[in-house]
Amino acid sequence: MTSARCTELFGRPSALLFVAFTGDDADEPGARLGELTALWARHGHGYHTLHATTPDRQAALLKVRKAGLGLLMSAGEGTRRPLAFVEDTAVPPARLAAYTRRFRAVLDRHGLTAGFYGHCSVGCLHIRPFVDLADPAQVRTLRAVAEEIKDLAAEYGGVNFSEHGDGLARSEFNREIFGPRLYEAMREVKRLFDPENRFNPGKIVDAPAMTDHLRDAALAPAVPLRTRLAFPVVGGMRGAADRCMNIGACRKTGTGTMCPSYMATREEHDSTRGRAGALVKALSSPDPRRALGDERLHGILDLCLMCKACKSECPLGVDMAALKAEALSHHHDLHGVPVRSRLFAGARTLNRLGSATAPLSNLPGRIALLRTLLDRTLGITPHRPLPVFARGNLVRWSRRRSRTEGPAPQGQLTFLADSFTTYTEPGIGRAAVELLEHCGWEVRLESGGCCGRAALSKGLVDEAKGRARALAHRIAASSAPGSPVVGCEPSCLMTLRDEHRAMHPDDPVIEEVAGRVRQAEELLLEAITDGRLRLRADSWPAGRRLLLHGHCHQKAEVGTAATVALLGAVPGTEVVEPDAGCCGMAGSFGYESEHYDLSMTVGADRLFPAVRAEPDDTVIVATGTSCRQQILHGTGRRAWHPLEIVRAAAW
Repeated sequence: MTSARCTELFGRPSALLFVAFTGDDADEPGARLGELTALWARHGHGYHTLHATTPDRQAALLKVRKAGLGLLMSAGEGTRRPLAFVEDTAVPPARLAAYTRRFRAVLDRHGLTAGFYGHCSVGCLHIRPFVDLADPAQVRTLRAVAEEIKDLAAEYGGVNFSEHGDGLARSEFNREIFGPRLYEAMREVKRLFDPENRFNPGKIVDAPAMTDHLRDAALAPAVPLRTRLAFPVVGGMRGAADRCMNIGACRKTGTGTMCPSYMATREEHDSTRGRAGALVKALSSPDPRRALGDERLHGILDLCLMCKACKSECPLGVDMAALKAEALSHHHDLHGVPVRSRLFAGARTLNRLGSATAPLSNLPGRIALLRTLLDRTLGITPHRPLPVFARGNLVRWSRRRSRTEGPAPQGQLTFLADSFTTYTEPGIGRAAVELLEHCGWEVRLESGGCCGRAALSKGLVDEAKGRARALAHRIAASSAPGSPVVGCEPSCLMTLRDEHRAMHPDDPVIEEVAGRVRQAEELLLEAITDGRLRLRADSWPAGRRLLLHGHCHQKAEVGTAATVALLGAVPGTEVVEPDAGCCGMAGSFGYESEHYDLSMTVGADRLFPAVRAEPDDTVIVATGTSCRQQILHGTGRRAWHPLEIVRAAAW
């Protein structure tokens, strides 16, 4: 857990103990907490204690607790992973300390390290030793440890499994644990209700040996595969997909963002887990390059919206967006690049031409016959409004406007004139530039190229790499080292920070520019704190309720805290951020005829209802251009960019 995600932690603890108190009145838990703190200090335990007595502080710490499994699971490397084969034993709480010491001694004797976590109040331990199942000697160690811990739990009056069940890892020992009479009774129940052994065969009764079906041991050695993106894990692209440990966090519904396509279809193959498994199978084949071009695999990956939520919400950080982009590039190698993919990959050129020829370029969006033609020839749905190109785009405005001469006490920054808002919503860029200049920055507009996001999303990785390198080197050559790089479209700005590094892992220029990426919201918050920016209480947005929907890439990479804080700085505002998941638009995805219905289903899951539930005077705010398009199309409500709100409150 980084300090950016949780500021509650003090120092760098190697272990955390969470203790919760309840009581009949508000004073009782506080008194008991004070007693424990004093006792803890008197016995010299730990080095710091935290008192989380408010819901927000408790929520922050509970996020740390929830992240524990993911942090442990991500600590593995290659096929050496923390495995759940002795992770659910439980003993009487009074004997837990002695049992834990003996447990640790067993692991030490076998040369294993493990993460220790569990529930002290019920004597339950969740301990996952790091084991490499690709090593036959480690497989033998796994079995030996499992048998010793089984016996140890029984010695301390405990059980070999508690809240997580037995499964294939522990069912083998059930005859011994329950005794032959009870075991035979369980077998009889199984035969009575499942005579054909169809439901979970091998679980609880008649189980195979725990080492019979080990995935890593069964995988063939990976055939070398040259990839266009860097996958900095042991095993390359297959290792990146094989990080999935089948935890199933991607199968949740109703909360978070991952995985929007699974939430819509409820099909296993549309989950991050399902896609990762399909990729591992393809990358384990004798010819992985050809397997990546398989149409069945292409169909499994097709509904991935590349929202990047799995990168932050998956406990193992499986980055399916990067994996899909790489897989698409190999599919193109075998089958060619569709015309529509080339069209969307060239979004900057398309939008620039649309702006140059406006208002004529906006006619296809208004003429039904032309929309039908776009559907039949390119597969662009006629049901969704097309973007409206602005002739007075951000670049033209920047060239023609008069600038106030004078010093820029904050120095220079680079403002990324992205391919979307620049030509279709230039007012957002103007608001951003004016705010930043007002706060003392010299704003240099970077409008000479594309970040490569659009090409990458369509699997044109080589094209994206060329654009990424050109843009980053141009920024480096025309701006001061260390000066901020900001923008108003999260997908483009975060591409400089994340995907550019994956495309060019050894380019020091790209690394330097990526390290300079900041959110404009952060700089404006600093200006408010320093008194360089004052927001008026008599402005239009002041005193209003603001509903914020953050872009998926923003939420995955940096979070929305700075945006929420900036909107909250407008006098009298109430900022609410519903857990509305992904909007479903995902750039070009929502324009594609075969994806339109799914796109709208994703939006209708939580985002549209959240917007519709708001009174008419609530101001809807969204950071991404796709999000704003989807909200308008799905609800009829206009969504503003946060910087437009702040600009309106500034002067």
